[in-house]
Amino acid sequence: EDARACLARVGLSDKESQRADTLSGGQQQRVGIARALMQKPDVILADEPVASLDPATAHTVLDHLEQMNKRDGMTVVCNLHFLSLARRYSDRVVGLKAGEIVFDGGPHEIDDERFKQIYGQDAEQVEIA
Repeated sequence: EDARACLARVGLSDKESQRADTLSGGQQQRVGIARALMQKPDVILADEPVASLDPATAHTVLDHLEQMNKRDGMTVVCNLHFLSLARRYSDRVVGLKAGEIVFDGGPHEIDDERFKQIYGQDAEQVEIA
């Protein structure tokens, strides 16, 4: 019963009898979120949860992770490479380069200079609306 409630929460009630490997990438990500909800962890580690997803699906996945943080009190640590998404969904950003912390602060503190410090001088920001 709890599993059904978790699937409903991520909008997958109609997929409960399907194998996860037959679902789209975004649906598979939401199954992962439902699995995490079932376990009721204190911390969620989301490694590139929106990689290879279209912008609308990326926002859906991040909306669910945001709800887990705000509604359920779970800490969400998320690895993102799109600054626009980090600005929209993050309270704090830790920028790493070669395994070293080069930035730790609010997402809106990352200006172009800091962005290039994290990603390199030739890096250009890609916006996901």
